[in-house]
Amino acid sequence: MDRQTVAVIFGGQSSEHVVSCMSVLNVANHVDKEKYNILLIGITEEGRWVKADSIESIENGAWRESKAQAFISPDATEQCALILENGAWEKVKIHVAFPVLHGLFGEDGTIQGLLELARIPYVGCGVLSSAVSMDKLYTKIIVDDLGVKQADYVAVRRHEVETAMDQAVERVEAKFSYPVFVKPSNAGSSRGVGKADDREELKAALTEAARHDSKILVEETIIGREIECAVFGGKDAEVKASGVGEILAAADFYDFDAKYYNAESKTVVNPELPGNATEEVRNAAVRIFKAVDGFGLSRVDFFVKENGQIVFNEINTMPGFTAISMYPMLWEAAGMDKAKLVQGLIDLAMHRYDK
Repeated sequence: MDRQTVAVIFGGQSSEHVVSCMSVLNVANHVDKEKYNILLIGITEEGRWVKADSIESIENGAWRESKAQAFISPDATEQCALILENGAWEKVKIHVAFPVLHGLFGEDGTIQGLLELARIPYVGCGVLSSAVSMDKLYTKIIVDDLGVKQADYVAVRRHEVETAMDQAVERVEAKFSYPVFVKPSNAGSSRGVGKADDREELKAALTEAARHDSKILVEETIIGREIECAVFGGKDAEVKASGVGEILAAADFYDFDAKYYNAESKTVVNPELPGNATEEVRNAAVRIFKAVDGFGLSRVDFFVKENGQIVFNEINTMPGFTAISMYPMLWEAAGMDKAKLVQGLIDLAMHRYDK
């Protein structure tokens, strides 16, 4: 039987472009080469779609200079990529897509919408679940309905930051004592996230967050351990939760630099938690995944207080696959190595359009 083609899409226009370029190496290196041909489609930060020649070209960044263009056709009768190389067009049949894209235009329902139009089976959450999970404000609205405890918050709009900063700050100060955390509603990998210990720091954090999104959350500070749980499954497949992992941030909090560039940051798999917190995290992770109509995979993040109370933080529908990422690490600890995990996600994707 001829090998099927997996289109692995990476890069993207979001602030998490560099994370995607690290994640895709772990995914592409663990696709079964005996079963699949791999078509590597890279999206530059400017939004140019190109065909990457090799995994090595991703490692050294040369893929961005590729002259070969590659597009996903939205034509559902074709289910293909269009490749323009050396002046000639070629159609390449795609059997399944693996969008290893984090953040805006990758994890927010946009690439998922294109793949739905094309009727190409794809790994990961669908349009609705991707969109609501990417938007922290709307995730909070959904989780409120579940009765899962989460950090209290104030929503601030970019136009308030630009034209009515003092009033926005007063709204925050009327509800919370310092310190507070400031987050863009639609950003991941802690891009644009800041901690404010006073009014001036709050203004600076709001200004920075407004660079990343038009909606901003200012949250109360939760004192607790940072705990993450991986979820796998969806539709008719049983939804499974991994064990839990703990983030030991080198910085004051787990911002982008602490996450990816500070060797002092550590992750611990299956830490001992107070009371029944481990099972409560695992159960809540599955409930939240189902509530947002999750499919395939997600990583659900919590705080665990000293008394064992769990507090939901956020859900990531395309979690990192880098060498230090918790999602694959948690499944490896549960006995599913990266090759089995990637194959399992592809298998789920293949049944996406089953009735």
